[in-house]
Amino acid sequence: MNRCFRLLLTLVGLAAAVYNAPAFAQADGYPSRPITIVVGYPPGGSTDLTGRVVAAALAKSLNATVVVENIGGAGGAIGAQKVLAAPADGYTLLVGANNEVAINRLVSPSIKYQWQDFTPIGLIASQPMVLVASTRMGLKNADEFIRFVKTRPGQFSYGSSGVGTALHLAGEMVKEQAGIFMTHIPYRGVAPLANDLLGNSLEFGVFVLSSGLPHIRSGKVVALGTTEKVRSKVTPEIPALAEHPLLKNTDISTWFVLMAPGKLPEPVQARLRKALTEALQNPELRGKLEASGSTVASAQPDMNRFLREETAKYQRIVDFAKIRE
Repeated sequence: MNRCFRLLLTLVGLAAAVYNAPAFAQADGYPSRPITIVVGYPPGGSTDLTGRVVAAALAKSLNATVVVENIGGAGGAIGAQKVLAAPADGYTLLVGANNEVAINRLVSPSIKYQWQDFTPIGLIASQPMVLVASTRMGLKNADEFIRFVKTRPGQFSYGSSGVGTALHLAGEMVKEQAGIFMTHIPYRGVAPLANDLLGNSLEFGVFVLSSGLPHIRSGKVVALGTTEKVRSKVTPEIPALAEHPLLKNTDISTWFVLMAPGKLPEPVQARLRKALTEALQNPELRGKLEASGSTVASAQPDMNRFLREETAKYQRIVDFAKIRE
């Protein structure tokens, strides 16, 4: 009986070893072939820039080929879904922003995945958004903006790059806290939004800082304030909206994270986290991302807690503004 039992245990152990061999072998030799980083937007935007800079730095840290694949559509969701459908082997990753990772599912019934379906590797960087005014408004700061709009409810509009984007949520956060009413105008991207602001056919707009900065510095729009709790190190001359008493709780940013499909083997997770930590210390990466308006993560948060708290923040704004696609 004991002999049979020992034989059974041996067979079970061998079966488990055979079953798990690919995962262990993969972890031991990872990476052994090119890695693809999916970016859920066309080339040229802030997420694409971040993805390409990170890909180059990870290639050095991992001593591997890392390529970027742009898969635009559905506010980044199509690219995110491709990553989730890929094998959990570390060879298909996502450099994603809050839109496709946390916000889309809150506003669109067609999005079935949630951030918990991914394996979070780490935070890459964040940057504030910036509330701007058309030059024809003659406003110089957040206080003038609030007093002007509050006495003229419903007469003005602000634009963002689309319904349910972080830019849209930032605008609604400002409306809620300041107790003002403006109409939201969704645009298909930053370019048409900028065109209408510069052409003085739109009163206000919300940009990611890197997108708005050229227009601000050229004097074509007026920066009323950035959306993080403190001023950006990139633009210390632009006040944070939170400096105004009515907007003291304004704290929302665009962030970029490295994600993998769910159930990624722990050894591969550890390898990628180590490589990301090394990549974020790369002076070239830091220089490029900081020049674009981003603050590179200096320490890694507990990613599950970070994503849970960010999603709860977005849910409150979505519920307040009744945002639905």
